[in-house]
Amino acid sequence: MGVLSLYAQHQLTYHQDTHRWNQSFFRSPDHRSGSRGVGKGMFTLVQTRSSRAALVFLLTLLVALSSFAATVSTRHEARSNRRIKESANTERRIAASRHSRAVHSRVARSAGRSGAVVAAGKRGRRRARYYERFTATSFASDPAAGDSTAGEDPMVREAAINALGSMNGTVVAIDPSNGRILAMVNQKLALSSGAEPCSTIKVSVALAALSEGIVTKDTPVNLGGWKIDMNQALAHSNNQYFEALGRRLGFQKVSYYAHQFGLGELAGWNLEGEHLGVYPSEELPAKLGGVGKMCSFGESISMTPLQLGSLMAAIANGGTLYYLQHPRSAAEITNFQPKVKRYLDIAPLIPEVSVGMLGATQYGTARSLRTNFTSEQVLGKTGTCSNAGTRFGWFGSFANSQSGRIVTVIFLEGDHAVYGPKAAELAGRFYRNLDEHNYFARKAAPVRNAALLK
Repeated sequence: MGVLSLYAQHQLTYHQDTHRWNQSFFRSPDHRSGSRGVGKGMFTLVQTRSSRAALVFLLTLLVALSSFAATVSTRHEARSNRRIKESANTERRIAASRHSRAVHSRVARSAGRSGAVVAAGKRGRRRARYYERFTATSFASDPAAGDSTAGEDPMVREAAINALGSMNGTVVAIDPSNGRILAMVNQKLALSSGAEPCSTIKVSVALAALSEGIVTKDTPVNLGGWKIDMNQALAHSNNQYFEALGRRLGFQKVSYYAHQFGLGELAGWNLEGEHLGVYPSEELPAKLGGVGKMCSFGESISMTPLQLGSLMAAIANGGTLYYLQHPRSAAEITNFQPKVKRYLDIAPLIPEVSVGMLGATQYGTARSLRTNFTSEQVLGKTGTCSNAGTRFGWFGSFANSQSGRIVTVIFLEGDHAVYGPKAAELAGRFYRNLDEHNYFARKAAPVRNAALLK
């Protein structure tokens, strides 16, 4: 029953009762005689009955309100559970949206398995980060198998083999004072056509920029809001810096100095099985990065471990670019004669690049070397890049000992386990092995004309 109906019924009952009591009261003899006591009693009786009626009304009202609230709640719940019927076009759009979200979720999970991870970016944006898939292996069962070792230094070779371990790579150790190859582990790989030089190309570019007077080692180069000099750029292998130098030099000058430093030509003297490597005759197309990418990553260039070793030896000895020779017998060691390819006019520039190359091993990209070796200064440059499912890890260096120097190139091939700092770590192990056998102490005399930072 509604609240208004209950209220109306109560009012009707109340007025009917009051009317009956009034009629009885006024017909009473006591009232007609004007008796005050009887009138007062009757008034009290009427007041008591009115209070009871009011109480009954309030209780009835509360019960009615509770019933009304329950009815409203039930009707609201029924309406909220009722499905809204959309138009046919709207239903199709909703279904398509659900399908799109499901497909996106499956693609994201699949991409995560294949190397792409969807991550939340700034302000809730989602971005995909892609990881390269590698097909090459980073390890070999016996990388030194088949090497010709009769003319090598047994101590140096043993140190190199122990340092390389089972990694898929090569170690080439060179005497910078004459170009003799002291050890060449995994000769098949060392004599191959090589690979992209990655960031080791920065040494050649630095020498070219210094030769042209474009910068000094301390010249800050503006890279769009921040500046960096050659010392830090070499130590931390900054790509933007060397791309800027490459654009300033231009392809013709970059190519000229690269060939002067031995790229694009055989590094050895009558080394059976040596391959040439590649230095392109034309600049990399602009859409692929142009000369800037050639100077930061070595894009489109193929460098051999022997070519990098030859350049490092020239820096270590003050500017003489030797043909590298690999004696094959004790007699060839006895009759060994150095063969000069050319003299490089870089002696005044060597202290300039030495700061950054030393910084690389002390606090830069090659600092992993120091986990194994700290007895002598080591100057070097790392390189990491990949191509066609194979990652390359380079490290060209030389130990700057008071009693003589030795150049070492470590080149690794493989997957995620391969990178420049890993090659630097192995180089540190190599130098430590030599130091433990007093190799540096037994060296006869320091290299002449080596203007290096001490």
